[in-house]
Amino acid sequence: MTNVRALVIDGPKSAAVQHVDAPVPGPGQLVVDVHRVGICGTDIELFTAELAYFEQGKSRFPLVPGHEWCGVVSAIGPDTDPAWLGQRVTGDTMLGCGHCQRCRSGRHHVCADRHEIGIMGWPGALAEKVLVPAWSVYRLPDTVDDRAGAMVEPGGNAWRAASAAAAGPGATVLVWGPGTIGLLAASFASAAGAEVHVIGMDASREDLARTMGASRYHTLGNPPPRTYDAVIDCTGDETVPAVALRYVEPAGRMVYIGVSGKPSVVDSRDLVLNDITAVGILGASAGLAPAIGHYADGTVDPGPLVHVVVGLDRAVEAFDGRLDPSPGTKVHVDPRL
Repeated sequence: MTNVRALVIDGPKSAAVQHVDAPVPGPGQLVVDVHRVGICGTDIELFTAELAYFEQGKSRFPLVPGHEWCGVVSAIGPDTDPAWLGQRVTGDTMLGCGHCQRCRSGRHHVCADRHEIGIMGWPGALAEKVLVPAWSVYRLPDTVDDRAGAMVEPGGNAWRAASAAAAGPGATVLVWGPGTIGLLAASFASAAGAEVHVIGMDASREDLARTMGASRYHTLGNPPPRTYDAVIDCTGDETVPAVALRYVEPAGRMVYIGVSGKPSVVDSRDLVLNDITAVGILGASAGLAPAIGHYADGTVDPGPLVHVVVGLDRAVEAFDGRLDPSPGTKVHVDPRL
């Protein structure tokens, strides 16, 4: 069996590029030559072993991370449409069993027996090649380049958050946390016609937030003086879920997509007495096609969020903090470099 290079995390804060067995597609599966893969906060939590999945027994070392990716299909398994060969694709992270009631009703992203590519039970794309089910992939139009292609997964999450916030003409939306997901959510909400404000710890990401569609930028030291039809919490701060509720208009919407390392406490009376709808977002599945569509027609441009691209051999530097992208942007890895 031939080998490929992959970044393997074999323990807390221990990772290296290794040669592993090349993936072989089974029935209904594809092998994709990876062209670009993003490193996100979940990957860093895998590296530090701080992800809650470890305590829950869902993630285990060793593992190959990488769930924000794009590439070209280079091999197909039996009973797989040969038209996939040579196609530029990206794919879903959430791989449900396909048989349970949740999967059959279109909720495979919360399947109790799911795998999550690069996170839970399925090798990820920080490698020269990645194995994926054919049903989970999406073709990329020529107008979506590799940089944007590897931003489809975070874009799908952000689109779902903006949609859950009911962003649209006349609506006001506050995005709390100007990281990748937050700024993409701001961009999707703005593209939908909403007035979007962003709040961050400081002003270091103000210019980037305005580039991504924010009309106003606030800081913790100078918070908004008003309430909003919807607030989207894109932080990992356990104090924000409760504080953010103060900025939601009665009968408005509170969207939680950020996940903190510690439990967050929310007073349900704030929800009930203000008739607030609270929504949690897990995964990009339902947002992947809309994200591709927005990228393809130019209504949302994720390009400003990627400033650093390195080869696989330098991926460890990104995990341990030796690569320092501009504030609010992320590192991409191109295994071909």
